[in-house]
Parts: sequence; C-alpha cells; structure tokens
Amino acid sequence: MAAASPTFRRHAVVSACLVSALGFTLTLPTAGSAAPKPTEAELRKELAGLNKKVDALIEEYAAKRESLKKAQKAEDVAKANLRKAEKTYDEAKSEVDSIVQLSYQSNSGGLPSALLFSGGDMSGAAVMEQLTAQQSAYLEGFAQSRKRREQAATRAAELIEEIREEADEVEDRRRDAEELIKDIKKKLDQLVPLGSGRRSDGSWVPQLPNGVDNITDRTRNMRETIKRRFDLTHVVGCYRYDTFGEHPLGRACDFMMSSGGAMPSATGVRLGDEIAAWAIKNRNKLGVKYVIWRQRINHGSGWRFMSDRGGVTANHYDHVHISML
Repeated sequence: MAAASPTFRRHAVVSACLVSALGFTLTLPTAGSAAPKPTEAELRKELAGLNKKVDALIEEYAAKRESLKKAQKAEDVAKANLRKAEKTYDEAKSEVDSIVQLSYQSNSGGLPSALLFSGGDMSGAAVMEQLTAQQSAYLEGFAQSRKRREQAATRAAELIEEIREEADEVEDRRRDAEELIKDIKKKLDQLVPLGSGRRSDGSWVPQLPNGVDNITDRTRNMRETIKRRFDLTHVVGCYRYDTFGEHPLGRACDFMMSSGGAMPSATGVRLGDEIAAWAIKNRNKLGVKYVIWRQRINHGSGWRFMSDRGGVTANHYDHVHISML
C-alpha cells in the first residue's frame, strides 16, 4: 500500500487538531450511554468560539496572501536582474572572445600594430595582457552576479511555494471550522421552540396580542428566536397601528437590514437572505404565515414577485417582513 503524501498527512493532522481543539467528539455513543444533547446556551457558546476562530483564520489567510504577493514581486525582480546579468555576461564574453581572437592573430603575425599599442613605451604583448586581465576580471564579476541572481530567483520561487502551501493549509482549516459551524447551526435549528397554540392536526389557534409590546405569543417567540439565532445589525419593528395587514394585529415583525430607507449593503442582503430562508424553513414550527423580502413573497411554496409599491421600504428591499398565523 502506498504511503500517504506529506501534504495529506499534514492536512490530516491539522484537521484532527482543529476538531480536538474545538472540543468535538467524533466517536459514536454506545447503546445506553449516549451523551446528553447540548443545550442551546452550550451550542451558542461553541458557535461564538468558532466564529472567532474563523475570523482569525480569515485574517491569517489574508496575511499569507499578502506575503505571497511580496514573494512573487521579489521573484519578478530577481528574474529581471538575472536577465540583465545574462545580457551583460554575453556582452563581456563577446569582448573576451574578440581579445582571444586578436591574441591569436598577434601570435600569427597578423595583428595590426596599431591595435597593440596604447602609445608610449608599452609593447603590444603588455597591452594585450592588460586588456585580457581586465576583461577576465570584468567577466568574472558578472559571472558571480549572475550566480547570485540565480540563487535569489530560486529562493523566491521556494518561498512562493512555501507560502502557497501555508495559505492552502489555512484555507483548509477555515473550511473545517465553517463545516463545524454549519453543524452547530443545524443543532440549534433542532432546538427552535415551537410556537404556542398549535393543534394536533397542524392548524393554529387564533391569538390576540398581549404584553407591553402588543404582539401575540407566537410572534414574540419568532422574534426572540431570530434575535438569538442571528447577529442583527438594525432595529426590529413589530406592532404598528398606522398601517394595514398583520402589524396592527400584533402578528408581524420587520427585521431591518438598513436604515433611513437606504438599500442594504451586500452584507445586509446576505443576512436578509439567511433570515428569510430560515423563517420559511421553520415556518411549521413557528407558525409563520408568509415572508416578504426584496419585492417577493413566500407562503411556503416558493417565492413570487409582487407589484411595485414605489420605494425601497414599500417594496421590502431594506427589511424582511414575517407574518404569523
């Protein structure tokens, strides 16, 4: 059987350590000794820790990506310098080759005397020796420069590969943590408290608003459950007497995704999408009648577009509206 690759072993160890560090037990309970189900408070505590873990991993991943860019830039510079050194090397080599050729012609008696004298007392042989020595030193210097540039390029390429592997590892750990977050959210959804007044046949007993907030028990349960389940960023409005529909009856809430009638940010839209989908998914537990979001309405059988009411708020682009039975 073939041995596992180092990368595979490293990822396996990272995943195992992450799961262990987050306190998850992956072994199946034996009959009669099943571990008690975690409470909502325990799950929320784990969820908060995991969200912090993911945030830290995202920052670490971003830092690795920034280091990767710097390493790639260093590699580009090293390669450019290497090309310059190679060009200079070729030019120096050409000059030395010319000197060698002149030297050969001189020994054969064919070198013009004008090329062998710089004037004065120096003989042609002395001039040739000096030129050859200078060019040899020149060539040697650029050969060393070329070697250094090759080493720099090699090191930059190695660094890029190291950083890329580290970034991939961080990304794997982030995905593992997000999978655990999904698992916790599923467990939290299993703990969604049932709305009051549900009959055995699945229908709901009519309710009147009560309490200082003037909403029904089912509406209050839905509102508080969503406030616990999601990190809401804006206000939640329920009872309103100056409108129509379920708000005056205490059977509807608006979960704002922005303020001042402005279109929500991309983050706000994602949050609204999540709340709307969650409410539809849990409609039978909570007693949801319908959900309106982004000029669409869903009674539980799919989204359909609504007529244009003339504005961001009127068309429910800045808030999720949830009506209760």
